[in-house]
Amino acid sequence: MPGPLQVSGSVSVPEAELSWRFSRSSGPGGQGVNTTDSRVELSFDLAATEALGEVLKTRALERLAPRLVNGVITIAASEFRSQLRNREAAQMRLAQLLREAIAPPPKKRRPTKPSRGAIERRITAKKQRSDLKRLRRDHH
Repeated sequence: MPGPLQVSGSVSVPEAELSWRFSRSSGPGGQGVNTTDSRVELSFDLAATEALGEVLKTRALERLAPRLVNGVITIAASEFRSQLRNREAAQMRLAQLLREAIAPPPKKRRPTKPSRGAIERRITAKKQRSDLKRLRRDHH
């Protein structure tokens, strides 16, 4: 599984920038529960990375700010019994997170005028409503 982490078509994170920690998972387990370090923590120093260009890096740092500790993002995976599966899960998640963090901001909405039909429908609805309320009045 080693090798760079492919984030998007043009962006990948070199293996050297990913740091792994392994620990024992919490929760129930069989005989192997106290011997296998199947919980995985993947840390990636976003602030120091060379993998992203300035623009992307700034964008990612801004968007992930709440999740960062000193510019480092950490992802934990412990849902699988096998360390390898957890490592894969952690990598997938990091890639997904970075992909979303460096995605270009959405296009600005160009304001448009309501169509003539829409205006007419609105006016008609208002008239009906007002007629209905008018009919409710005047009667004791």
